[in-house]
Formats: sequence, structure tokens, C-alpha cells
Amino acid sequence: MFSHRLLPILKVGKLFLLSAAVSMAQAQSATAPTTTQEPASIDQIWQKASSKYDSERATLLKKVDTVNQQGPFRADWESLQKYEVPEWYKDAKFGIFIHWGAYSVPAFGSEWYPRNMYVPESPEYKHHLATYGPQDKFGYKDFLPMFKAEHFDPVAWAELFKKSGAKYVVPVAEHHDGFAMYDSGLSDWTAAKMGPHRDTTGELGKAVRAAGLHFGLSSHRVEHNFFLGVGRSISSDVNDPQYAAFYGPAHNWLSPPWGVPLNDDFTYVSSSWADDWLARSAELVEKYHPDIVYFDWWIGQASIRPNLAKFAAFYYNSSLKYDHHVGVINFKDYAMQEHSAVLDLERGQLGDIRPLYWQTDTSVSNKSWGYIKDDTFKSPEFVVHQLIDIVSKNGNLLLNIGPRSDGTIPEEVQQVLLDVGAWLSVNGEAIYGTRPWRIYGEGPTKVAAGSFHDTDTTGYTAEDFRFTTKGDVLYAIGLGWPTNGEAVIRSLTSTVGTEHLQSVTLLGSDENLQFDQRADGLHVRIPVRAPAKYAYALRIMFDHSSHRTGS
Repeated sequence: MFSHRLLPILKVGKLFLLSAAVSMAQAQSATAPTTTQEPASIDQIWQKASSKYDSERATLLKKVDTVNQQGPFRADWESLQKYEVPEWYKDAKFGIFIHWGAYSVPAFGSEWYPRNMYVPESPEYKHHLATYGPQDKFGYKDFLPMFKAEHFDPVAWAELFKKSGAKYVVPVAEHHDGFAMYDSGLSDWTAAKMGPHRDTTGELGKAVRAAGLHFGLSSHRVEHNFFLGVGRSISSDVNDPQYAAFYGPAHNWLSPPWGVPLNDDFTYVSSSWADDWLARSAELVEKYHPDIVYFDWWIGQASIRPNLAKFAAFYYNSSLKYDHHVGVINFKDYAMQEHSAVLDLERGQLGDIRPLYWQTDTSVSNKSWGYIKDDTFKSPEFVVHQLIDIVSKNGNLLLNIGPRSDGTIPEEVQQVLLDVGAWLSVNGEAIYGTRPWRIYGEGPTKVAAGSFHDTDTTGYTAEDFRFTTKGDVLYAIGLGWPTNGEAVIRSLTSTVGTEHLQSVTLLGSDENLQFDQRADGLHVRIPVRAPAKYAYALRIMFDHSSHRTGS
């Protein structure tokens, strides 16, 4: 028989079920695809979510204008092209790049995991479903509590970098994922406020400078405008307005054809986003006074470029005040006027000497810039040869590493760095503080010029040399050890008008070398064993008191 006493209980149960159904529907609605929304409306959601820091942002933007009104650099490209690269940077030659963030927690695919995990049918998407579940239940934000950096030791890192022979260190302060690896006053989504709960960038900066190295910063923040946009096409947490401050506007990326200037990129960029990027970039300068600021390619996007000029003027003017020498900005492709900063080639080299100073950035790992579990690594010989070739052509090498999420650096990476450092400890005289000779080198091996071709270069031979100079000294760096006991440098022939050689010595060796300058080149008898692995350097001095004359 039905009891009236059960009615209140049944009513409560129905209300509970109804409430649960409504909550579930709301949750599903919050994560439902939003690709049909207008970009301006999407941007407004991000602006509202970020409005908490409007005052701080406005203060920084005002500071930028004030500094630029007072400093020698103006926010226009005619003024900025008067920039001159500081001597310390030209002398340094070798730096360490660091990609470290929450993407090192899944450690799968690459540092683009935050984007690709929302791309259906991608390996990252399938891995994420199998490992963590659906993207509307477990999104990228859910990796942040797992990113603890519990073994991060900035002093140990700095010691390793110094042993590697690097002269500057450039950690990524913020990658495309939007998670600030520093103590930002413009966001709640920072390593200082969640995850590690440490200002990892600030700590590393202090340790690096205490070790006598220069400290720079990399910001990839500008790409965050579109980076998570793929999450809008599926049911995911990217669509949920409560996470808009982290996931950003997440617009659709209207990417241009490969290799063309970013003037052909028509992605939606609001003035609010451009100003936020400028404020965050200025904040990095104000907080950490970096010697270098590295930017990825998207700073050249047409909607960003006016604020890019403002930032460059602000940074150069500020660096003169803080460090008494102008800072360095690394840019890619066509993003900046070529005289206004230092060109950077990603995973690539140049085929000849570039009169304007430049840099290559590449990673010791082959598959990813950030840590992944199944990566492979370049050999120390490859890195040394690449460094030598780049320096001979008036450039620097910025070599990237990807630490694990716990803050440890993979042992294979550490060994590569130590081996490179061992070579530089013997041959650094031919690298640091040098400038290009009249030609970069000689021999049959030519690099595959251009970005993303650094691993296409074939192996070097005993006939391959690269040249550097320092004062009156010429260095001929051999990229292969001769098996017949004789090195022959074809560019140093005994032709009319050439200078007599005064001495030829081998760096790292006390042996007296026999040499003979002939019509087919300089012949040098070398020891049975090389003083260091991978390459050797000959120090060549000329007798400037006399010149060869014709008969």
C-alpha cells in the first residue's frame, strides 16, 4: 500500500534530480562548441574575464608612453633602425634556450600539446582521450595542478649552463598556452599562483646572473590569441567562459601560406588583445630587466606591429637606463625592420656571412622543444659543428633544452651540454669574442640554408674549415681530423701580395707545428691525436712587417 509519508521524500528526490539535470545541462552548454559565435563577441568574453587587471594594465601602457617620450628611441621604424647590437652579445656566441611549462606534464607529441589535444584525429587528441578522458571533462587547465616543479633547482641549472660554455640563458616566460612562468601582476594563471607556486623565472634569473651569465626572456604570448581556438570546434572546456582568462580569446587562426609575410594573416585581433600583449611584454622588462627579449614569429602580424614598435622603443630605452647598454630583441622572418633588432632563424642556418648580426635557435631534442618521453637528441658533435659554422657567418647559437615537469633536466641533455662545454674549454678562444674573416670557410660541405633545415646538412670532412678572427689572429677551425697527419687550408696560398705567416699553433696543444705555405694552400703537420673531440682550431699569426712581392 502507498504511504503518504513518502510524498515529501519523493518530492525532494524529484527536485534533486531536476536540479542535477539542470546543472548537467548547464555544464554541457558551457562546454558546447562556439565556432558560430562572432569573434567580437568571443573577444568580449575574454576582455570581461581579464578586466580584473584593467588598472594594472593601463598603468603599464602609460609607462610605455612616458618612457618613449623621454628616451632616445621613438616608436617608429626609422628611429628603431638606428639600433646597434651590443658588443657583449656579439662576443657571447652561445646561449641556452629553455621551453618548460605545463605541457611537460603530458610529455607527449610536442610543446603544442595544449592545442593539438583539441584537434580531432590528431595523435595528441587520441592520446588525451585514452589517458585523461574527454576534453570537456579534463582540459589543459587540469594539468596545472600536476605541474609541481618539485625538484627545480635554479642554482644547479645555472651551474650546468655555465659548464656548457653558454654565455646567456633565455627561458620561455610564457608560451602559446597562456600560462605565465613568472610572477605576473596581470593574471591569476601563473606559476607563482598555482602549480609550482614559485616565480621560476625570477629564481632562475637570480641564479644565472650570480653565475656571471646574461639573462634574457622569451615571450610567445601573442600567439595565444588563436592557439586554443581549435577547442571551440568540439565540446571542450575552452568554450567555458569561466576559463576565458586562461584560454584567451581563442580565435580562429586564419593562417597565411607558408613562408609569406604576416601581412597575409587575417586572424581576428582586437585592440584590447594588442594592448594586453604590450602591457605583459612591458611587465617582463619592468620586473626582470632582461638582456635579451626573444619573440616568436607572430609579432609581425599586422594588428600587432604598431604595438611592436612601441615595445621595441620602450625596451631599448629602458635597457639603457637599467644596464647602460641597449638590449637585444630576437625576431623571425619579416616581423621587424631588419636593422631594428637581431634576426633569428628557427632550426636553420645561413649559407654565407650576413653583415648584420643574426642568431640560430634550435633544440638539442629533435621532435619537440618541450620535454616529451620518447624524444631523440642531437649529438654534441652536431652542436659543436653547428656552432662553428654559425659563428663563422657572424651569428650566435641559442640551443634549447626541455626540462621535465618536476624540474629535472634529462641526463642525455646534460651530457650533451657538458660535452659541448668540454670542447669550448679547449677551443673557446676561436669562438668567443671573434668576428668573421673575409670568407666564412672552405671545403666541400655546405649547409642547407634556411629555417627548419639544420639537420639536412651532410657530415663534414677533413677538408672543411671555418674561419674566425680576433684582432690580428686568424683561426682556422677544422671540422674533421686528417688521417694522414696533415691539414691543408686552400684559402691560405702563397700568392702575390699575401702576408708571411709568423706562427701556426694548435689550441689545446703544446707541440710545435711544422707548416709550409705553398701555391695550393697552407700545409700544417698536426699531432697524431686531437686535443679535443669533434673539431680542432689552428691559431694563425701573420708577419705584418713584410709582404710577398712578385719576381
